[in-house]
Amino acid sequence: MKDGSFRKYLYISLAGALGIILCIVFFFLMFRFDQVMEGLRSVQNILMPFIYGAVIAYLLTPICNFIETHLNGWGEGRVKNREKFRRFSSGVGIVASLIFGICIIYLLLAMVLPQVFTSIRGIVDVLPGNVRQWSLWIEQLLADNEILSNYVEQFTNTAYKNIETWLQTKLLPNMQTIVTGVSAGLISAVVVVKNLLIGLIAAVYMMGNRKKFAAQAKKLVYSFFRVPVANDILDEVQFVNGIFGGFINGKLLDSLIMGVLCFVAMNLLNMPYSMLISVIVGVTNVIPFFGPFIGAAPSALIVLTVSPIKCIYFLILILVLQQFDGNILGPKILGNTTGLSSFWVLFSILLFGGMFGFVGMIIGVPTFAVIYDLIKKLSEKLLKKKNLSTDTGQYEELVSVIPRGDGYQYIQNSGQKETEEGVKGEQR
Repeated sequence: MKDGSFRKYLYISLAGALGIILCIVFFFLMFRFDQVMEGLRSVQNILMPFIYGAVIAYLLTPICNFIETHLNGWGEGRVKNREKFRRFSSGVGIVASLIFGICIIYLLLAMVLPQVFTSIRGIVDVLPGNVRQWSLWIEQLLADNEILSNYVEQFTNTAYKNIETWLQTKLLPNMQTIVTGVSAGLISAVVVVKNLLIGLIAAVYMMGNRKKFAAQAKKLVYSFFRVPVANDILDEVQFVNGIFGGFINGKLLDSLIMGVLCFVAMNLLNMPYSMLISVIVGVTNVIPFFGPFIGAAPSALIVLTVSPIKCIYFLILILVLQQFDGNILGPKILGNTTGLSSFWVLFSILLFGGMFGFVGMIIGVPTFAVIYDLIKKLSEKLLKKKNLSTDTGQYEELVSVIPRGDGYQYIQNSGQKETEEGVKGEQR
């Protein structure tokens, strides 16, 4: 009895001490938030090659698994030393998936970059002539309208003074800062290339040891948690993998198809800079919801430098393509992979985009889908413990819940019927 009381008070003391420690850590993080974030950014910069490697490995793993599985199936019954052949097929899968990824990137760059450079060169060659035409058109318009000419002259003088002031007070004094920033940008580009090369090596090791890493992770989960909880964790990890894998791979395929469709349509309509604009449209289409608008704005300006009428046609084309993508192509490829409504899609893009920029806008939807699913499962689990209904429709017009017998009576809003369900009926 004394031993039981001692344990009870010991647990209470440990819980109190843990609560105090957590409060101290929380307030330390709050008052030292900038330093903590700076430390996290430093750790992130150090681990960036491994982050790149993890992303590369995650994207190439399905191809590696496909090749390895088919090789092992072919060798079944034909090879005596199965273990040695499995290691061989694993190596072949890794090498083949890397070659496949590199070839895809090379083919895309080989097809796109020459056309992009040609388009940019064309813009540079045509722009001076277009500027002269616009200037003549504006001069002729102003010559026929004296009032408008006065307004434009006032605006031009004001703009000229503002630009001159900006050059004297902002640009020239900060030239050293600008040069330093450009140098830092070049150094950052070199660092990114270095991280990608190291990440490629790390991806090889990650794919080669993926089964071992997965086994070690499962072993840790079952060692720290009870078996039912560990099973739930593994189920949730599989759900996360399905959400991210399906969404990212589907979105990449969807964006590739949209870029090709844009290129074909622009060529049929004889629009300028079709390759350059199709690349912009395809890349920005990776971003859900806002991608079409982000890609259409600079593309429309590029077309506008050639012809205002073609710019209008281009905007109509983009509107048609995005309606096709949003209502037909996207749902066909992605399906309902996230299970989020349009409101939560918009919310997740704004939230994660504001926190993590361009990358956040891409991964925001699947990440929020996982968070949404976790909250939903936790809520339903707590409701089942209380023997309450997990049907969302039951709560739409709900006013109160009254215990009654072995179940509950759900009091609905005025004009709605009362519903009564037993304990067994709640478990759905």
